[in-house]
Amino acid sequence: MHFELDTSQRDFAASIDGALAAADVPSAIRAWSTGDTGPGRKVWATLADLGVTALMVAEEFDGIGAHPVDLVVAAERLGRWGVPGPVAESIAVAPVLLADDQRSSALASGELTATVAMPPRVPRAVDADAAGLVLLAADGQVWDAEAGARHESVDPARHPFDVTSVGDARTADTARAFEYGALTTAAQLIGAGQAMLDGSVEYAKQRSQFGRVIGSYQAIKHALADVHIAVELARPLVYGAALSLADDSPDVARDVSAAKAAASDAALLAARTALQTHGAIGYTQEHDLSLLILRVQALHSAWGDPTWHRHRVLEALAGTRS
Repeated sequence: MHFELDTSQRDFAASIDGALAAADVPSAIRAWSTGDTGPGRKVWATLADLGVTALMVAEEFDGIGAHPVDLVVAAERLGRWGVPGPVAESIAVAPVLLADDQRSSALASGELTATVAMPPRVPRAVDADAAGLVLLAADGQVWDAEAGARHESVDPARHPFDVTSVGDARTADTARAFEYGALTTAAQLIGAGQAMLDGSVEYAKQRSQFGRVIGSYQAIKHALADVHIAVELARPLVYGAALSLADDSPDVARDVSAAKAAASDAALLAARTALQTHGAIGYTQEHDLSLLILRVQALHSAWGDPTWHRHRVLEALAGTRS
């Protein structure tokens, strides 16, 4: 499949890149890791100004009601910069779960951020201590929730919490909300993978070893080419899944799972290759590459790990044949 973004979508992506490049996101990530969410909230305020937080909120609640492809465009850029906080949960999942809830207006404006637990694939709510709204969703119902025990993550800038429901359950399209969570996470993985590939290519042009620029070695060239191929093959699956969601295709589950599995694998390959290209410096806390490596390791299994998603693809294909 070949997808060509239109001019407005390319401009939207460029505006996000420009804003985040000026926002010193790496410093915000490091601060978020220590519990200081102030710099990260400023990044989110910038996203709200760009309309990112309003993308999936209905127009009646001052949202944009955007196409899922627009969501993917934004999420890929957010993944490229490693924006901290409950990105998929607040921007994509919560608007689906809240639907006609008046709190959707606060989501659209960026005044409210939300996080979600959706057992069994999403057993904990990430950054529940920083979100203004915590939701627990399962089997067509959603509850407001409160945070419990905090757990450690491989990414110190992601803080998963146990949650318990409070109040009465409300009907919600939890199946569709899950697909949006998995899709948005896949798009972030594509963005992170592309960022690590770009950074590795530039570094390979500069670093010398044994009197030669390391980018001239065939082993480095082939490794980076493998990452390029993996990312470029996964990206159309992500956009294809967005189109399936927009069309309410009966193959949504299959398409989203194919996208999430491919994006997870591509980003993890990008992380491994970036670390090999940079050497030990790439894993030090002082190097920004380490922030993306840890984020990819966390998102790799978020909203369903690749093994589960592959099983879902196989089940869908088996059902088609029968």
